[in-house]
Amino acid sequence: MRPLPTYAALALIALSAACARPGPAPAPAPARDAAEIRAVLDSTAAGWNRGDLSRYLWAYADTATEMGPNGPEGGPGAVERIMRRGFWRTGRPLQDLRYEHVVVRPLGSEYALVTGQFILSGAGRPDRTGWFSTVWARTAAGWRMIHDHS
Repeated sequence: MRPLPTYAALALIALSAACARPGPAPAPAPARDAAEIRAVLDSTAAGWNRGDLSRYLWAYADTATEMGPNGPEGGPGAVERIMRRGFWRTGRPLQDLRYEHVVVRPLGSEYALVTGQFILSGAGRPDRTGWFSTVWARTAAGWRMIHDHS
């Protein structure tokens, strides 16, 4: 009759060890959601590089905000003004756009945080790079950016 207290003690130790472990790391975005977001993001660079600013802006929800030099500005029109002011001349982008180090993190099932690096290169100009964080929402039209902090 001695084994019962020993098993109880071992079970208590195992339970204590399980409770002491840190919680699991946040799960990556479901593969399908991440792939859909990446496809939309990639389409923005493709549109940009073709000189199709409307395709770049397509990724933004109508209510999206962009963190501009003077704080948040709302709507795709504000995003377009910011892009034309700093990155476009004569109806074309000054440099080609690409994204690297992109990470999609779920914020529940309807939202995601996307971070990464943008690189503007070419046209005989020095590369312009920076980091971005964008918040995405699942909409009837698919995944769209609702906030861009670049």
